[in-house]
Amino acid sequence: MQQTFAIIGLGRFGSSLLEDLINANQEVLAIDKDPERVEDLMEVATHAVIADAQEEEALTELDLTSFDHVIVCIGHNQQASILTTILLKDLGVSNVIAKAENKLHARVLDKVGADQVVRPETEMAQRLAEQLMSPNLLSFINLGDEVAVGEIKIANLRFSNQTITDLDIRKKYGLTIVAIKSQNKVTVSPDADTVVQIGDIITVIGTHHDVQRFEEVLDSAK
Repeated sequence: MQQTFAIIGLGRFGSSLLEDLINANQEVLAIDKDPERVEDLMEVATHAVIADAQEEEALTELDLTSFDHVIVCIGHNQQASILTTILLKDLGVSNVIAKAENKLHARVLDKVGADQVVRPETEMAQRLAEQLMSPNLLSFINLGDEVAVGEIKIANLRFSNQTITDLDIRKKYGLTIVAIKSQNKVTVSPDADTVVQIGDIITVIGTHHDVQRFEEVLDSAK
């Protein structure tokens, strides 16, 4: 489903996010006060404009309340990031996502009304650490309230050539298998008699603790 996005701040993070959204066939308005940055992405974005997001009049003219998501990607100027977030919420923008530079910045953005605060470098470092410590855990998504989704690679014989019923992952580890990827084919809500093979990737949902415990069991069973 196509959605509308406005990205304020076209530094490394903002421009990368813009390109990813465009590649996903989304509609993206690019905004920055630096003419060179706007010109560089003029051919990439759906629309690109030069504007100072700290000026309420400029934000009003852009009709940002009509967008599904507005992402504040302003870099090291935390004051500008905070002020822009305040102005966007005052204007009535429904979903403001703001990039934070550090914990204090994140707390302030949350206090002034950002609907979601992200810290890309910190989150990427956490994912890398998890991958290094848990090589079979290919991805880990925190859903909140201690619930997570994990993609786990089956890399040992103990858990291969068995059906989902035989593995009994729900009873033993408190996890539900929601999908299996085998030989580039993805099966959603696999049947109980589906056989799991070496190299298959299973997607499970459960508590943080249970997802990590299952990955540790897989690793120790090699």
